[in-house]
Amino acid sequence: MVDRYRLLLVDDDVQLLAYLGDRLQRDGYDVTTAKSGGEALVALDAAWPDLVILDLMMPRMSGEELAAQIKRRADIPIIVLSAISAAESKVDLISRYAEDYLTKPFHHEELVARIRRVLGRLNERIPSQELVLGPDLTLVLRRREAIVDGDVVGLSPTETRFLATLAANVGESVTTERLLARVWSDADGADPAYVWVTVRRLRRKIERDPDRPRYLVTEKGGGYRLVGAG
Repeated sequence: MVDRYRLLLVDDDVQLLAYLGDRLQRDGYDVTTAKSGGEALVALDAAWPDLVILDLMMPRMSGEELAAQIKRRADIPIIVLSAISAAESKVDLISRYAEDYLTKPFHHEELVARIRRVLGRLNERIPSQELVLGPDLTLVLRRREAIVDGDVVGLSPTETRFLATLAANVGESVTTERLLARVWSDADGADPAYVWVTVRRLRRKIERDPDRPRYLVTEKGGGYRLVGAG
């Protein structure tokens, strides 16, 4: 059985929220809705979605502020739905927070096409099968999860792509340059610091002792390796 992609839909227009949520459910997505930025953050902390679709013009917390808070929590892709059609707004939001920007009013088919494009791009090379590395660690990258000592730990899209690159070469060293090219191919000015920061975060999530990693190890000559126990 193929897992349904999880969407978080955020808009203060209750009628649009209900209509669009129902349509996307019928399109095969698992949809959670929120009427405000505060509700969205609660839903986000409860379960990470694969994609967030949000309106810009909302009371109390704007869509832009919400997008910034989402990105501070995790590298979750965002599509903006907004009545603001100014070109500079689109460029600004896409450069800082969003993967795509769709102006209201919009055609549902176009929204679905953009959802598929973003999800397809983010899930390239992500294996669908579970990867059991040891008795205390299983990677379920298709769901962006790791099972650590029986507990489910969420992974960001960047962490997932990083692990997927290593998982394609279990036991073999993958250079920092290759990781940058595969994981941060769309980022301007990506440097090796991106890699070691991601490694540090992942070790805190998946290793019993992050200072003495068992599964995500550093190679003496540079690069990193994913190791299966036994």
